[in-house]
Amino acid sequence: MDALIVIFITGLISLFVAFMRKPMLVLGTSLLGLLIAAALLLNQWNHPYNLLAYKGLSFDHTAISYSLVAVLFTFLSILVGYKSFKEQLDHTGDYVALFLFSLTGALCIVSFTDMFMFFIGLEILSIPIYVLAGSKKKDAYSAEASLKYFLTGAFATGVLLFGIAWVYGAVGSFDLNEIAMNINAGETDSSLLKVGVLLIMAAFLFKVGAAPFHFWSPDVYAGSPTVVTGYMAAVVKLAAFGAFMKLFGSVFPAIHDFWAPALMVLAILTMFVGNLSALGQLKFKRLLAYSSITHVGYALLAIMTESPMSEQNLLFYLFSYGFSILALITISTIIDDEEDNIEAFKGLARRNPILGFVAVLALLSLAGVPPLVGFFGKYLIFSGAISQYPTLVIIAIANSGIGIYYYLKMIMTVASKEDNTNTGHLEVTPIQWFVMAVCVAGLLFGGAVLGYL
Repeated sequence: MDALIVIFITGLISLFVAFMRKPMLVLGTSLLGLLIAAALLLNQWNHPYNLLAYKGLSFDHTAISYSLVAVLFTFLSILVGYKSFKEQLDHTGDYVALFLFSLTGALCIVSFTDMFMFFIGLEILSIPIYVLAGSKKKDAYSAEASLKYFLTGAFATGVLLFGIAWVYGAVGSFDLNEIAMNINAGETDSSLLKVGVLLIMAAFLFKVGAAPFHFWSPDVYAGSPTVVTGYMAAVVKLAAFGAFMKLFGSVFPAIHDFWAPALMVLAILTMFVGNLSALGQLKFKRLLAYSSITHVGYALLAIMTESPMSEQNLLFYLFSYGFSILALITISTIIDDEEDNIEAFKGLARRNPILGFVAVLALLSLAGVPPLVGFFGKYLIFSGAISQYPTLVIIAIANSGIGIYYYLKMIMTVASKEDNTNTGHLEVTPIQWFVMAVCVAGLLFGGAVLGYL
């Protein structure tokens, strides 16, 4: 709770500091606030306490782990976007504050203990991103992305509220512990409960971008500013899956046999839709969008698996995925291709071997190639699910093979010879070097750090 308050106050301070028209001061303020929040979370890990407490939030070890990863990814996202933020002095503080406010919502939905707090946290997480998606004011695609994300998000919120209402009608409480106890005791009206659970699951599938609720994702990813795309893929997805796992892994496991078959079918559909759609993509962020949809399919395996390790396995997987995405997003901002063509990466390894190395490393991790952290993320998800869903794991492995094709195709683009249009010097700032260094460390050694937590 203390870390959450610090992040929110830091967002407010960033808005006022921006009046001084000194972007570096805004950056320093926001990063300092995130570091203090991370320190508070780490301290709470070993010494549980709250200066400010609220019964609707509980920062247990799982919530702290998800929160720390979300803080880290937000820290890196703000650094990645700094170059573009500082070009608009009147709005630098707005951009940074919106990231911090969204992070506040992320911490709420990984630590909620009642449905009220879950709904509030989800809206706090989402509304700033609706704004950030449309922050390229002169770009029609950005406006389209913002409007599409808002409309689909609002629809998903309506479905979610309807589902919560049905669950309340069956159980008579919004408190997660009471809901779980009533379900386990068999004291609920099964028809009301099951309809509510299906509606809540549909809302979650909208939020994470699973098929057939994925239709917003490619356009929103492509139209949003590059750094916002990275934040959505890394932080928003992390928080949504954290809440998904908390609700279905801790509150609804007693009716697992009811909702798991539906989720299994949608996981298979999601993997195939994402992979097959990615094969023919020519735009970088659309490729990331369809790749993200595929990875959602893999992550759904952890939601379905009845294991005490499922939460940790899912976090590890999202941790590895986030570093890959942020590394690629950083490189994309350096290349700065307005058309967002994959061809803009052509010859990258020859123009700047270090950037080429980072891009190849991130793509191999997404493909699940050992010994990168992405391989271990997939391994944990698949090994955890294979005893319950052997056929589904085989399908997931086959889809990983399909994914390797388009990742290797992009790697060949990165490693190919330069053409006449891609021969200019790439300017890399010290901040961007720092972000890529952190991402490389995460891809190579992040598993050891997360394993400690």
